[in-house]
Amino acid sequence: MADEGVQSRQKGISIIKPIIYGNISKSFGKKREEDGHTHQWTVYVKPYRNEDMSSYVKKVHFKLHDSYANPNRIVTKPPYEVTETGWGEFEIVIKIFFNDTVERPATIFHVLKLFQHGQPTDAAALLQQGRKVVVSEFYDELIFQDPTQYIHPLLTSTRPITLGAYKHETDFEEKKKTTLASIKSGRARIKSEITDLKSKLELAKSTISKFKNEINKVQKEKGIDVS
Repeated sequence: MADEGVQSRQKGISIIKPIIYGNISKSFGKKREEDGHTHQWTVYVKPYRNEDMSSYVKKVHFKLHDSYANPNRIVTKPPYEVTETGWGEFEIVIKIFFNDTVERPATIFHVLKLFQHGQPTDAAALLQQGRKVVVSEFYDELIFQDPTQYIHPLLTSTRPITLGAYKHETDFEEKKKTTLASIKSGRARIKSEITDLKSKLELAKSTISKFKNEINKVQKEKGIDVS
């Protein structure tokens, strides 16, 4: 591999690779007798679009909790994922290394999610919920600004990872629409609140001015020097 001093960068070019990262988990329905584990989970990184990331990704490093045997898991080909069992939630550090070593690795921090918000974790509740799937995944982007001559064709000549339908656990397009609608609604609400506050401020100024005029009038009538 050529070093950075030899490789030249493609100035003015920006290539964006959307990705999805996160985890899914399933409850056993009860604590496992041998180790007390309650869930099986899978943490992953995958492309947002249907493309084979291995053309530009060399490996993905998943740093698990130190309580796991070999907490440093390295995956060198798709699917970039690690499946384990456990009972608790913790932060997983995901580091993506590229086939061009000149490009710095991308680091992602993901909190493993086993339970829905407000979901009880006692044995009886676990038994009732059965094997319900919990999904916690997010959209992000790998941005290659001024890519090298080496990685540029690797980024632009990817092949489909599957010939069939390709989708995620989360409908991000729908989530995008909902988020944009929420932002639009929030802006309208804030604008309305600002207008209301301005109106109240003007009323307060008008009231203060009236009070001052009344005070001055009373003082003049009593012969009080207001200068």
